[in-house]
Amino acid sequence: MFGVPRNRFLIKTFSCVNYIHFSTMGRDYYEILEINRNATDADIKKAYRRLALKLHPTSNREPGNYERFRQLGEAFHVLSDLGKKATYDKFGEDGLKCGIPTEFAKGGAWSLKYAYHNNPEKTFKEFFGSDNPFSDFYISDLPLQFGGLTLGEEKIKDDPIERDLHLSLDDLFHGCTKKIKISRKVMNDNGCTSSIRDKILTATVKPGWKEGTRITFPKEGDQGPNNIAADIVFIVRQKPHAVFKRLDNDLIYHAVVSLEMALTGFSVEVETLDGRLINIPFNEIVHPSYKKVVPGEGMPLPHNPSQKGDLIFTFNVHFPEKLSAESKLLIKQALHY
Repeated sequence: MFGVPRNRFLIKTFSCVNYIHFSTMGRDYYEILEINRNATDADIKKAYRRLALKLHPTSNREPGNYERFRQLGEAFHVLSDLGKKATYDKFGEDGLKCGIPTEFAKGGAWSLKYAYHNNPEKTFKEFFGSDNPFSDFYISDLPLQFGGLTLGEEKIKDDPIERDLHLSLDDLFHGCTKKIKISRKVMNDNGCTSSIRDKILTATVKPGWKEGTRITFPKEGDQGPNNIAADIVFIVRQKPHAVFKRLDNDLIYHAVVSLEMALTGFSVEVETLDGRLINIPFNEIVHPSYKKVVPGEGMPLPHNPSQKGDLIFTFNVHFPEKLSAESKLLIKQALHY
């Protein structure tokens, strides 16, 4: 019937049937993958991913490790295939590799014997899609960037993500709180896929902070299974002010005055950043390089906000475009020593 003596066929049938149904010998593929027998397909894949990266010869050169890596590949090769897994669950490793009788199959033919190809690197490559599991690939249509690490490397922290935070001079004088909405990639609970989620960051601005001050939110960048999330850094940028110009902790007030005022005196009324009106008299002659310093009316000191810098007045003297002869004579007489 099968090209062999009938007695030989009966002996093979008898020995294999008894061996398959009653033998408990053979390796435990579930134990090799460190999972239980109720594990789902996702559990099997997750376990293989973790152990394959751990045991791959590139990252683990311990004696005997390659055999563990080979057994891992074989265990996954069987349990990730529904047909092989069903045979293994019912008949064990020996039944899987010996072949089992199909009880109701035509002619009582034997199933094919299973033999692993003994190339765990091939299994590894088929699973990850590459010899390098950290290259870009897609899971559930969602691109997931692994950062290009090679096996055996430790996680590397991504470079800081820097963004400008534009603040008014009033914000920097009084201090303020800014809410900043960010969108970032966050790992899902399965440790393999990610999703985009929004988060609100709260930046507390202290009185007196200067241009260039850095506000750091540690590890708030994109998450990935093989990287340490980057810090997000906001850098203070000061918006122009309509009245004052800032110089370190001092405020500069620039005024335009007539020649008459520069020579005869005047006063300037200024509203400070904290809402007070101050009136500053100028009785000196205002010359081109003239400055007047009003102490304690500048910006709060960053490390001691109760102390302030100075308010400095500078001027542009507006000269008349022309003078009559009579006016010139009067000016000469007035300036004559």
